[in-house]
Amino acid sequence: MNNSKIWLSSPHMGGNEQQFVNEAFETNWVAPLGPNVTSFETDLEAFLGSDSQIAALSSGTAAIHLGLILLDVQAGDEVICQSFTFSASANPILYQGATPIFVDSEEETWNMCPIALEEAIIDRIEKGKKPKVIIAVHLYGMPFKVKEIRAVADKYQIPILEDSAEALGSTYHGQKCGTFGDIGILSFNGNKIITTSGGGALVTNSKEIKEKTVFLATQARDNAPHYQHSHIGYNYRLSNISAGIGRGQMQVLEKHIGYRRSMHQFYVDYFKSIDGVTVFDEPNDTIYSNHWLSCIVLDSTILGKSSEELRLALEAENIESRPLWKPMHLQPIFEKYPYYGKSVSENLFNNGLCLPSGSNLGNSDRERITAVFNRFFSK
Repeated sequence: MNNSKIWLSSPHMGGNEQQFVNEAFETNWVAPLGPNVTSFETDLEAFLGSDSQIAALSSGTAAIHLGLILLDVQAGDEVICQSFTFSASANPILYQGATPIFVDSEEETWNMCPIALEEAIIDRIEKGKKPKVIIAVHLYGMPFKVKEIRAVADKYQIPILEDSAEALGSTYHGQKCGTFGDIGILSFNGNKIITTSGGGALVTNSKEIKEKTVFLATQARDNAPHYQHSHIGYNYRLSNISAGIGRGQMQVLEKHIGYRRSMHQFYVDYFKSIDGVTVFDEPNDTIYSNHWLSCIVLDSTILGKSSEELRLALEAENIESRPLWKPMHLQPIFEKYPYYGKSVSENLFNNGLCLPSGSNLGNSDRERITAVFNRFFSK
């Protein structure tokens, strides 16, 4: 295999990341906290607007975990979670000794179905256990139906933990994703739209909650000259070095969103003439996706070919693609927990594919991808 690797979503540096990292070394701010962390948080707050308060953390998973703690999820509680997502959305529920209750997606945004959500809440209440929190996800950068999900959540007075790990820069009715939940989270993992290598953030509009998040994320050390701890703490704060990368990435965020959306449009244009392939797209103009990952669904009854066959054809040319997320309720670790809905997420998993979507892909990459498509769909 002589062709260079085309990755699904690889890191894309803007050029100034090294400057901020070097500053940390030159000033000896290599300890966990420092000016880069504060500045990165300020940059994110300015970008999100809506009076956002940001606590920069070591991962999006850490942010979800602390979000559950801040929303008072304890052992024995139940937490509703979108089934069609990455396991990091659900794992922290088990960290707390709580029970995940999985809910299916709707077909337009592939995110939590409001109808199935209400069915789940009603049934759990009838079984004597009102859910404590709803974890709703903006999958692949596509905003979930915020108005409908919020209406159900408010009706039953259940807070929303908004998983915006994949949706930095996406908007719903002009408002930035990450700012709709009672608490929101972001991820800066290496494959995200911007990265700090590893990293994440908790989003709130409360300075008090931000301060409590930072307290818990820095081992919950009490205000005393000696080491005293009255709460369980965690080592979840983002490092000053990693935050330096984030500062540089924030300078190119809007540009990278544009590149991702351009890559998505490339797929839209290509598949216009292919019957049996649907490109995952915004259902209306109130939703704006960063198109972190561009995805398609193949109808094998029309094509006579499957998404797995296309994945293997791309892999043979050293081009990475990936099946859509396998729903949590089908995962060995989660299959024993309750599930509400139909088979929307299962059908998407069985027939869908994530395609190369990086902001650093160029014309030569598009030509290689097109060549594989042409051979595959002409047979």
